[in-house]
Amino acid sequence: LLNTQKAMEDAKKDPQNTEITKVLTFYIGEQVYGIEIPDVIEIIEVPPITAVPGVPSYIKGIINVRSKIVPVVNIRSRFGKEEIPFNDRTCIIIVSTGDVSVGLIVDSVADVIPVTEQHISKTPELTGVNSNKFIKSILEMNDGIKLVLDVSKLIDEHASEEMKKQLEIAKNLGISFVTDMKKNK
Repeated sequence: LLNTQKAMEDAKKDPQNTEITKVLTFYIGEQVYGIEIPDVIEIIEVPPITAVPGVPSYIKGIINVRSKIVPVVNIRSRFGKEEIPFNDRTCIIIVSTGDVSVGLIVDSVADVIPVTEQHISKTPELTGVNSNKFIKSILEMNDGIKLVLDVSKLIDEHASEEMKKQLEIAKNLGISFVTDMKKNK
């Protein structure tokens, strides 16, 4: 209790140390990425994925999550990296962006970390770097740099159109589509 009171007093003295959000961190290769916790619905093992023809290669298909259809994006492919076989650490992070929930295939999940103002760095404006457009912020932590992704930019207009096609396919098959899994938590 005394430690909690001291932490609250310290936070009042130094707003830079006040937690502003939490971030779920995960690996793609050796790089650590993150997604803000409010965007995360759940983390699941990789179930069988049903391929959908005519979609970009980074959209791997659709999965059934508690009788709801969720499109799945391979983050490695989305970043233009070589795909690797799934292993026991590979998982899917279900995220919500706008009115659509999407599964993101990642190599492994690391941790949930608290973020304060002092951890956040400005994202450099490198227009020639393809994956920079997906980065919301850069966190400078004691154990290294973590790139926090902007979920809405991962699912661009083109992908959203492809996912709408998947919605139509699912509806034609009599399957309901996840439009807001947060309500179903």
